[in-house]
Amino acid sequence: MRINREKLAVAMVRREWNVNQLAASAGISRCTVSAVKGGKSCSRKTAEKLAHALGEDVAELIQGAK
Repeated sequence: MRINREKLAVAMVRREWNVNQLAASAGISRCTVSAVKGGKSCSRKTAEKLAHALGEDVAELIQGAK
């Protein structure tokens, strides 16, 4: 699944987080966060971890979601 890059960036700005801070909060590697932020696909589990860390609904972060 792909995370919408713009929605991810906006959520990170709202929290004033950089890639390292998001990775630490989500419990995933910095490389994984960078890859997802760069447009690479990820597993549902990774998407859920990112969404939870950002306080977002995973459905809102998925590419193609309105």
